[in-house]
Amino acid sequence: MTLPIALTPEAVRAAIERLATVEPGPYRVISCYLKLEPRDKTRGKYLIKMKNRVRATQAAVARQSLARELREQVAADLARVLRYLEEPGRLPPARGIALFACQPLGLFDVFALPQVHRSRLAVTETPLIRELVALEEEVGTIAVAVCDRTGARLFEVTAFDVAELPGLPAPARASRAGKFHGERQHVRPGVSTSGFGEHNYNNRIREEKQRHYARVADQLQAWSQRTPLAGVVLAGVGVDAAAVVPHLHTSLHDALLGVVRLNPKQVTPAEVREAALTLREERERTWERSHADAVKENTPVGWAVNGVDGTLKALARGQVRTLLADGQADDARIDDAIEDALAQRAQVDVIYDPRARRAVEGLAALLRFRR
Repeated sequence: MTLPIALTPEAVRAAIERLATVEPGPYRVISCYLKLEPRDKTRGKYLIKMKNRVRATQAAVARQSLARELREQVAADLARVLRYLEEPGRLPPARGIALFACQPLGLFDVFALPQVHRSRLAVTETPLIRELVALEEEVGTIAVAVCDRTGARLFEVTAFDVAELPGLPAPARASRAGKFHGERQHVRPGVSTSGFGEHNYNNRIREEKQRHYARVADQLQAWSQRTPLAGVVLAGVGVDAAAVVPHLHTSLHDALLGVVRLNPKQVTPAEVREAALTLREERERTWERSHADAVKENTPVGWAVNGVDGTLKALARGQVRTLLADGQADDARIDDAIEDALAQRAQVDVIYDPRARRAVEGLAALLRFRR
């Protein structure tokens, strides 16, 4: 059976373009988005949830007035999706997966994803690809600098790729013996030289380190001027991990997602990508709380709406600027609302933070214009 496609922007774009050409016909397409948290993989929790979704989808299809051939096709494709997911070895080392299946079209495409808004399963006339299309823009470009005193490795992390860019070596240093000798030549007669050369040498080393970290910060600033950065991650071992922070230009401070411990001489691109996406996910929890607070503040004055029915009405009017959806609420209308919001190019924020979820009644929205 098909394995997840390569995580490259080119491969993903080509696959999305192929899916976008599917026209309605005498068939139905299965679209499945599934969150794959580490705890879900180890306990098989994801599979239990998916089996429940398959049963619910089969019951919903049974209530529709579809021809027998269509029902059989849908049942067969749902079974194919379930068989694929039943093998843990097929799951990608990613936070999410998307599957699209339609036997009459010879379609079974699998995507490994850095994130999934919300696990959902749908039977529709054409593939639901809006989340895939929006994902690259949502994740953007994250710059990662992994530093020590001898250099810096730079990585570019995007939704579907991680690439190592040319690094930044530290400036050459004079030898300890030569440095001591040079310092002693300038000592006045009669002044003790005990420890004088060592002191100056250590000062020079500290200055060289700070100049090196400043060069890393300058490199990140130049990068941000060429390409808009959705985030910056700094990494290293010990004090080197955060040493670049004081040198960051003001414009990059808000983009800093965090500091992590990574060994620049041993770290792999995959480990860099995982660390960057983990920090981005932690920042998302902060955004969720901020958006939930904004809903509470703006609902009384008409610039926000809270509740499934009211939010669906706002979506129908094209009024939604940011959609907030409870990531754990069991309401099929929430999945439809996410698809509608993506179609309207609204920001979608699926809420998993416990405090933020308490403030959202299934669905909520910040509005483009006052109701």
